[in-house]
Amino acid sequence: MFTGIITDIGQVLDLKKEGDLRARIGCAYDVDGIDIGASIACNGVCLTVIALGTEPQNWFDLQISAESVDLTNIGDWAVGTPLNLERALKLGDELGGHIVSGHVDGVADLIDMKDEGDSTRLTFRAPEALAKFIAPKGSVALNGTSLTVNEVNGCDFGINVIPHTQEVTIWGKAKVGDRINLEIDTVARYVARLQDWNT
Repeated sequence: MFTGIITDIGQVLDLKKEGDLRARIGCAYDVDGIDIGASIACNGVCLTVIALGTEPQNWFDLQISAESVDLTNIGDWAVGTPLNLERALKLGDELGGHIVSGHVDGVADLIDMKDEGDSTRLTFRAPEALAKFIAPKGSVALNGTSLTVNEVNGCDFGINVIPHTQEVTIWGKAKVGDRINLEIDTVARYVARLQDWNT
C-alpha cells in the first residue's frame, strides 16, 4: 500500500525486453535500505524490485509483465523518462494522502492546462468506465500522486497542482497530450460495488 505522497523523482536508465519488460530506474534512495522483493510505486504502478546497485548511481531493476504495460502508461517509457517514486507504506508512517494500492485502473489523457494564480489547473479525460468513480472533492491517484478532484463534467475532471507539488514530482514537466496512470479511490470503488449489488 502507498499514500500518494511522492518521495523521489526517478529516471528510466535502461529498458530491455526479456520475455517480460525489465526496467532499470535511477533514484536518490539509499538502496542499502531496499530489499529484493520490495514494492516501489513508479508513476503509481506497484512494481517489484529484482536487483539493486550503486554504479554509476543508485538504481533498482524491475520486472514488468505485459499486462502492466498494456493497462498503464509504462509503454510510453523511454530512457530518460522521469518517474514519480514512492516506497511502500510502513506501519506507523504518516498517511498524508489517501490509501493507494498501486493497482492502476486505467489511463487518463491530460487535455488542458492553465495557470491559476501560482497553481496550475489540469483537466483530464478519464475512460468512460472509470468516470463514475470520480467525484468532486474526492481523491484520485494520478501517476501515483494523491490529488483532490475540483470538478467533474462527464468523463472530464480537473485538479489543481500547487508549486510545491510541481517541484517535488514530475507534474512540473506535464504537457497536454500526456497519458496519465489513473487509480480511483478504493472507497469509491466499494461504494459503487455495493450500489450495484443492491439494484
